[in-house]
Amino acid sequence: MKKLFVGNLPTDATEASVLALFSQFGKVRSIELVTDLFNGRCKGFGFIGMEGHEARAAIAKLDGFMYGEKTLKVNFEDSASKKGKRR
Repeated sequence: MKKLFVGNLPTDATEASVLALFSQFGKVRSIELVTDLFNGRCKGFGFIGMEGHEARAAIAKLDGFMYGEKTLKVNFEDSASKKGKRR
């Protein structure tokens, strides 16, 4: 299983709405949206677990995809963490 980082999610995104979006590309094994402790709204990012070939298909179609009024950033979790360490 591969873990995807999903960034630039709108604050009204829910696990159900993100699950519906990613399920188009295969079975979502896990989903975790990071939410604000006080208001419960999405903080704009999360993590999705999918099989490798399904994860690659999701990245190919959803990275740069307009979701609401936001442009999604979707890549493998390792890629996201490496980018963060370089800054």
